[in-house]
Amino acid sequence: MRTKTICIGSVFPSTADEIWDKIQHVKTLQYIAYPYATFSPLGNGDMTWKEGKIFKFRFKLFGFLSLGIHTINIMVFDKDALTIYTTESNKTVPVWNHRITMEETSKSSVKYTDEVEIDAGWKTIFVVAWAKMFYRHRQKKWLKILRKNN
Repeated sequence: MRTKTICIGSVFPSTADEIWDKIQHVKTLQYIAYPYATFSPLGNGDMTWKEGKIFKFRFKLFGFLSLGIHTINIMVFDKDALTIYTTESNKTVPVWNHRITMEETSKSSVKYTDEVEIDAGWKTIFVVAWAKMFYRHRQKKWLKILRKNN
C-alpha cells in the first residue's frame, strides 16, 4: 500500500492567537485526542511544543490498546505562518506526518486544517479510516475548548 493523505478542516469561532496559546501545550493534545487516543509522556521535561524538540509518549488507542512508543518530532512550529509540521511514528505506523495550518478568515474566525500523510504498510487503509474519525473528533473537541473560553 502506498502512502495516503487525509485532510480535515473546520472553521473555529476564535482568533489565531487564542488557538496558538492553547496548541503549544501537550495537555491540549491530550484533551482533544481523548478517548480515541491517549498520550502519556515519557520523562518529566518541558511539555511545551517547540520547533526542533522531540517528544516520546506511551500511545494507546481508546486508552487501553497499547501501540508502544509514539515519537513526535516538531519540524516547524511557526506562529507567524500559523503552521505546525511534525514527523511522527510508532511501531504500527512508521509514517505519520502531520501539518496543521490556520488561516484567519475574519477577526473572530479561523480556518483550521489537519493534513496527515500516513504509511502503515498493509494496515494503511485501516489507519486512514481511524485517522479520519480521530481528526473529526479532535476538531469537535477544539470547538468545546474555544466555546468554553467565550
